[in-house]
Order: sequence, then structure tokens, then C-alpha cells
Amino acid sequence: MYFSELNSQDVHEQIHKTSIAILPIGAIEAHGAHLPLGTDNYLAEALAKRIVEKIPAWILPTVSYGQTWSLQDFPGSFHIPPQVLEEYLLAIVSSAAKNNFKLFVFINAHLGNHESIKQVQRKILALHPECRTLNLFYPDANKFSSQVLEQSRGHGNFFHADELETSYMLHLCPKHVAMEKAINENIEFPEDIDYRPVLWSEFSKTAVMGNATLATEEKGKFILDPVIQNMISIINKQIKDLSNKENK
Repeated sequence: MYFSELNSQDVHEQIHKTSIAILPIGAIEAHGAHLPLGTDNYLAEALAKRIVEKIPAWILPTVSYGQTWSLQDFPGSFHIPPQVLEEYLLAIVSSAAKNNFKLFVFINAHLGNHESIKQVQRKILALHPECRTLNLFYPDANKFSSQVLEQSRGHGNFFHADELETSYMLHLCPKHVAMEKAINENIEFPEDIDYRPVLWSEFSKTAVMGNATLATEEKGKFILDPVIQNMISIINKQIKDLSNKENK
């Protein structure tokens, strides 16, 4: 399951068992007082573990730092510029391709990483066409979250340390949640937030994007169970397609 626990001989002998690599990727950034800085990492790792319970794959060591420009003013946030993150991830996927991995799956729990991952996928397609890549960020979560969340999200593209993400943590990583410290921060997003770069310190004091007190484990489970199944289905479709091509 965990690639870093193997030795070089293990890899040589076992790589044929599965050619699928899963990379959890998150960030170190403020998530209010009730969630830890590594929230996105814990979520990515937990999701990866759920996936390998159904699909034989190697989980690579987590990339724990990400692009957190918007939260850089909050204590504890570590920001990696997109171009640096992109080159780093490109080197990781290239190494995976050289180790004969045929499918490389990013389990991304931090939206800020999306553009860097997308650029890496494009470059890998040119450099190592034999290695497919997937970028999975809670596929179809909106479909299920809309059925159980009590508070509408103030901005469709953002969820952060709020009812939604806190519910995820309560379901997957409950020991890292301090619900007694959860708050409701009424956020008023700038009208032009979609058209200019905005530091979240302009409109938030805590980095909590809504009412975290409404979070429950049950909500997290309701949303994440089908999301995880979607991830498994997406990966299995790629595995089937690769197998069909190899058998031609």
C-alpha cells in the first residue's frame, strides 16, 4: 500500500502487481481554530487509503505543501509559488513514469493546487504519453452536499474550514477536529473577487468560510461515500482502458 515502506528490491519484484501510483496532495494553511494546518493533507491521505481498499495501488508519500497565496497572511500558512510546485510535481510524475507506473492519480484536497497539477498533466502527456494522469478533487461533491448542508455557501468556488470541510474531517479524521472551537464567521465576499487577486485577510479574520458549528460526521459520510465511489469508478475506467490497449 505505502510505496515508501518498500525497498528497491521490493519495487523490482512487485511493480508488476500494480502499475498505479496515487499521490495525496494538500497544503499547510490556516483552517481556523478547530482544524489543524494540515487539514488538506489528512483528507487527501484518508481518501487515498479508502481508494486502495478497493483498487490495488501504491500510495506515494504525501506532498504536504501547496499553493496558498490567498491565505498567506494567516499564521501557519506556507505558500509554494505555482511555478515551483509545478516543477516539483512534474519531477515526481516523471520519476513514476520511469519506474513503469502507467496510471498516476493525484488525490488533491486543496483547490489552490489545481492549476499546477493541470499544467503537469499536459506536460506529462507530451513527455511520457505511456503514463496517464488523473486529477481528482471531490468529484460531484456539489451534487450531494446540496442535499444536506444547512447553510448555502457564500461563493460557489470556495469551501474552507466551514460546514462542508469540517464535516469531511469529522467523517474521515475526527481525532483532528476540535468542535468546541468551531465558529460561525459570516463572510461577505468582495463583489470583484472573481476578477482580481484577493487575499482572504481582506474579508476574513479566521479563515473560516461560514458556519463550522453546523458540521456533522453524518453529513461528511453522506457526501464522501458517493464521492469516493466516483473516484474508484473513474480510476477503474482508466485501468480497463489501459488493459484493453495492452491486449490489442
